[in-house]
Amino acid sequence: MQTTLKNAFSLVGTGLHSGRPVRLTVAPGDVDTGVVFYRLDISDCDNAVPARFNMVNDTKLCTRICNVAGVEVSTVEHLMAALAGCGVHNARVEINGPEVPIMDGSAKRFVREILTVGVVPQAAPVNILKILKPISVSEGDAYVELTPSDTFEIDFEIEFAARAIGRQKHVLNMQNGSFARELSDCRTFCRKSDVEHMQANGLARGGNLENAVVVDDAIVLNDEGFRRSDECVRHKMLDALGDLALAGVPVLGHYRGVRAGHRMTNLLLRKMFATPDTFEIVTATPDEAARLPGVGLTFDALDLAV
Repeated sequence: MQTTLKNAFSLVGTGLHSGRPVRLTVAPGDVDTGVVFYRLDISDCDNAVPARFNMVNDTKLCTRICNVAGVEVSTVEHLMAALAGCGVHNARVEINGPEVPIMDGSAKRFVREILTVGVVPQAAPVNILKILKPISVSEGDAYVELTPSDTFEIDFEIEFAARAIGRQKHVLNMQNGSFARELSDCRTFCRKSDVEHMQANGLARGGNLENAVVVDDAIVLNDEGFRRSDECVRHKMLDALGDLALAGVPVLGHYRGVRAGHRMTNLLLRKMFATPDTFEIVTATPDEAARLPGVGLTFDALDLAV
């Protein structure tokens, strides 16, 4: 069955790039609508922005979507990952600004709120996107691919010159609530020099040690340090789930990313949808539906205190 939220929840946080407060309300969505963002601060044109791969118009520092009227919402990936990871198929997201609040740089708070209000079934079967043939995209030393699998897995590898990060690799089957337990608390990360450069150019004005892990070669500048020894690669996996959720339906396949980011995952989705023999969208069997992310997930099983 498709699912949505039992009740709405609202959050107020800071936009990473604007540094301004943003109010976000996530409410139940109708069957077969997927996730749709609504810019409440815009009333003179169509303010609905569907969360779909073909609406992405920028991936430099985050994932930004834009409708045909030019209305944009940026930094959608963490909320999209939380919804997908908790098994929410349909949601209405109301926002009074151009970017989703960054919160602590992870999806932890979104997951906490989703599980607090609850997820309920809807009177419609859930469709899934099954990978039939391998499909890949490469660009320089970055590589992404989707290959057939009976489950949904994310396999990611990163390598950074900063010694605090270095080379990290992790593989995770996304069923049984593993996203919420093992990825949702992992924060975005960057080098100190990157932060200084971005802020000097008017970007990441809301960025600080409260919403990102910042490293200076071998040193982690946050007092908390890393939440996990491989937090950086796990955050990349979080981002990948959020970007893959822009397919519009849950994916059944094996995703592999090497030194990749938002741009590569979006290019992969675009190539896949332009190559129809590599996938099919079908109604999930009961066994397939039971293996999707978020099925059986309960708040009591998690440590998501804020």
